[in-house]
Amino acid sequence: MEGESAMEQQRKGQKRKLDEVPSAAAAAAMEVEDEICPHSEQSLGAEIGAQVGVLVGSFSWRESDRAAAKRAVHVLAELAKNEEVVNEIVEGGAVPALVIHLQEPTAAAAGERPFEHEVEKGSAFALGLLAVKPEHQQLIVDAGALPLLVNLLKRHKKGSNSRALNSVVRRAADAITNLAHENSSIKTYVRIEGGIPPLVELLEFTDLKVQRAAAGALRTLAFKNDENKNQIVECNALPTLVLMLRSEDAAIHYEAVGVIGNLVHSSPNIKKEVLLAGALQPVIGLLSSCCTESQREAALLLGQFAATDSDCKVHIVQRGAVRPLVEMLQSQDIQLKEMSAFALGRLAQDTHNQAGIAYDGGLVPLLKLLDSKNGSLQHNAAFALYGIADNEDNVSDFIKVGGVQKLQDGEFIVQATKDCVAKTLKRLEEKIHGRVLKHLLYLMRVAEKAVQRRVALALAHLCSPEDQQTIFIDNNGLDLLLDLLASTNVKQQQDGSVALYKLANKATVLSPIDAAPPSPTPQVYLGEQYVNSATLSDVTFLVEGERFYAHRIALLASSDAFRAMFDGGYREKEARDIEIPNIRWEVFELMMRFIYTGSVDVTTTIAQDLLRAADQYLLEGLKRLCEYAIAQDINLDNISSMYELSEAYHAMSLRHTCVLFFLEQFNKISTRPGYSHLVQRIVPEIRSYFSKALLPNQRCSRA
Repeated sequence: MEGESAMEQQRKGQKRKLDEVPSAAAAAAMEVEDEICPHSEQSLGAEIGAQVGVLVGSFSWRESDRAAAKRAVHVLAELAKNEEVVNEIVEGGAVPALVIHLQEPTAAAAGERPFEHEVEKGSAFALGLLAVKPEHQQLIVDAGALPLLVNLLKRHKKGSNSRALNSVVRRAADAITNLAHENSSIKTYVRIEGGIPPLVELLEFTDLKVQRAAAGALRTLAFKNDENKNQIVECNALPTLVLMLRSEDAAIHYEAVGVIGNLVHSSPNIKKEVLLAGALQPVIGLLSSCCTESQREAALLLGQFAATDSDCKVHIVQRGAVRPLVEMLQSQDIQLKEMSAFALGRLAQDTHNQAGIAYDGGLVPLLKLLDSKNGSLQHNAAFALYGIADNEDNVSDFIKVGGVQKLQDGEFIVQATKDCVAKTLKRLEEKIHGRVLKHLLYLMRVAEKAVQRRVALALAHLCSPEDQQTIFIDNNGLDLLLDLLASTNVKQQQDGSVALYKLANKATVLSPIDAAPPSPTPQVYLGEQYVNSATLSDVTFLVEGERFYAHRIALLASSDAFRAMFDGGYREKEARDIEIPNIRWEVFELMMRFIYTGSVDVTTTIAQDLLRAADQYLLEGLKRLCEYAIAQDINLDNISSMYELSEAYHAMSLRHTCVLFFLEQFNKISTRPGYSHLVQRIVPEIRSYFSKALLPNQRCSRA
């Protein structure tokens, strides 16, 4: 699933930063905070032991005991804010001592309840801090904390609304959040102990901090726990959560959208209920929230809504979600961009939405996100672009802004992104015809030069072979690519070379020779047995001082050069011995063997000398065999000399192979000294090469 890992991270219940906010009634007692100073390891252990001892011995309603217990839980909570000492606090026996004080003492005189709720609040606060470390969660639960925390959630039913009461309820909810964080068994235990109904009731509590704490706990409990999700919905939480989405308090709507997000995750039935409860519009409204966290959650939730059905995708767009989502793509917040791209990717899988996303400016920022070093963000952007590319109305804009080059040049982190990009390019390729192609040709003629070049580059990669002449000859696309190749900008040169090489490969007649060609002139050969044989010989050649026996009939049939030699007015016509001054014996022997048999094995060590001889005596079939052999030896070090060789001996096949090698290896060639001179020499040949290849009549003549 697109963006799954990031979504998992977003949906997890958030551990709270449990900062103590003292009540007015306890202000005097909080003066002890000044006494808490940095401790040595020995004094820290003693301090923890002393406070645990106070808690164990002060469980009564006596005012002195309550004051001592209140001070002790406060000291332990302050120490627990430093995670480095949490283990020592737990090892010092603080957990069972704190759990005892999650409940009221058993007996109290009428009207005498000093520091009511304060000690329980402090204990819940301290235990919540200890539960931040996962290894202590089960220990706290095993000490009996959970039923007592659930009872604290219900205290609002027993007394009037007071600051102390609100605080103890809030701290109990916060402690449950931390205990259940990423702990599936404790999440289930909270439900079994009856913790969900009071948390749902607290969503309607008058104190906003209590609402937020209750929503935070429900968010954690709903994450990846279907039974908890179902009970939250059965307790009729959805109407209240939807109302909370419209709260002006950012903390409230952030928690509410988080709860709903966890409820709908992998739960299509709950997703439908949430939509029926009217959540869609307020969630869209949160895209413009001043709270970045709420924006992220809202975008993530819209992505989930969009997976429901096509109608929901359309409704999301119709209600104005696209523009704020596009604006979020340009945020500095990585997660915000990621969630926005995720939502747009889901929306873009509907045909009706694809053009709208591009029209509202989504194309360019999504393409920019492909440069991200964040794999999940990169993938979500690629998935959105895949959807946008499905609409013909977007193809020209996609190409116009350089989208094809962006997809081709991108360095993608995960394989899924690479696959998605490949599918997007294939999708674009399938749409380069009809009105899309006509529009692109129009842009290639009248748009500004940068756009013309982008179009030509894209079409070189995407067009069908049948349209190559129309694009690159009739509409000057070839000139645009050659201009790039001749540019002083290395990146433009590289883009041009890659495009031209792709174009060449699409025209099958331009593919590098992969087999030695047959002789262009079918004929009957005299045979191997007559090579340098005196039998019936009527002419001899003197090569390096030695005689080579030959037969005029074989020579006359082989080439125009020998026909001119023996039928023309040259002195060789009547000569019995003809001197060959500029060819080595082994080269001449191979040439004659070809004349007598029509085939010969040409090695790279002798191919260049044999090419010179074949060119001198107009043996086209032998030339092509030599060119093929030489072409196998082309490399970065000799490309320039090979091209010179092809020019010197009119070796068109070799020259074309040099052109293809030059285009294919341009990135490496461009780093070598003297490459610009080679570019100047080879560009005219490239123009001629493609002009011939892309014209049908020229193809026929070359076939």
